Amino acid sequence: MSDAGVGETPTVAVAGVKLEPRGRLLACELGSVTVRAGDQVVISFAAQRRDDPRDDGRDTEVGVVAVPFARRPAGEARPRVLRRAEPRDLDRLRVAAERAAEARTYARERAAAHGLPIKMFRVEMGRGKALFYFASDTRVDFRELVRDLAARFHTRIELRQVGVRDEAKMVGGIGSCGRELCCSTFLPRFAPVSIKMAKHQNVAMSPARVSGQCGRLKCCLVYEDATYLEAAAALPKLGKRVGTPDGVGRVGDLDVLRGRVRVYFEGQPPKTFTADELQPAPPAPPLPLSPTPPSKN
Repeated sequence: MSDAGVGETPTVAVAGVKLEPRGRLLACELGSVTVRAGDQVVISFAAQRRDDPRDDGRDTEVGVVAVPFARRPAGEARPRVLRRAEPRDLDRLRVAAERAAEARTYARERAAAHGLPIKMFRVEMGRGKALFYFASDTRVDFRELVRDLAARFHTRIELRQVGVRDEAKMVGGIGSCGRELCCSTFLPRFAPVSIKMAKHQNVAMSPARVSGQCGRLKCCLVYEDATYLEAAAALPKLGKRVGTPDGVGRVGDLDVLRGRVRVYFEGQPPKTFTADELQPAPPAPPLPLSPTPPSKN
């Protein structure tokens, strides 16, 4: 159903549905179905009416409503929410999960039998195909494995190689901060992360501190990088000579977020000052020239 006044663009009610807790968000037309966040619903990728006779389970999936309601322009091709999930739909979902677990176990056994250096970690079965996700450091010839899987499950087989970040996103887990991984909860895509971001934030350059579960640099290093750069712009550079209430010294350490600078002096212990207490120091006096030795001639 679309709502639009005279001269206005027709809109339809749309809900955001996830087929997997860590999957992407699908914009699905609601029609006359009323849903709330957390509801399990049946969505169709083919049927256009709730009473469509093609709704036989082959073109439908069970998902969870993540975003309950929004209005979007009508006319776009979207999946459609058919109804709230019923016990028969949940039974079908359970059977599919059991089949996927069986397929994953069998695929791991056959991959080991063929000597393939791959890590099979996820299987999705439904809509006339079985999708196997695996991680590997090298390119793999898996044609024999595909033949084994097709002979066992009698469906279209697709193997998809993903990177370590995508693997962590799909598998999930708990990060060093004690919370669920950002990539598997709310990050829609991976942003580029560089080691410079860790240096801007004075993070210890050890793998345990800067690497996530995937073994790559932590995605959370991106979040505060701009804040650190902005705060550091008001502080002197490391190694620069500065004037302090206790004399002239050199900058040794920076506490960027607190705006503090640790200054090292000659002949006295280092001290910490705020950025407002520091002033540019005159250049260091040149070193005295050593006398030229007399010529022997």
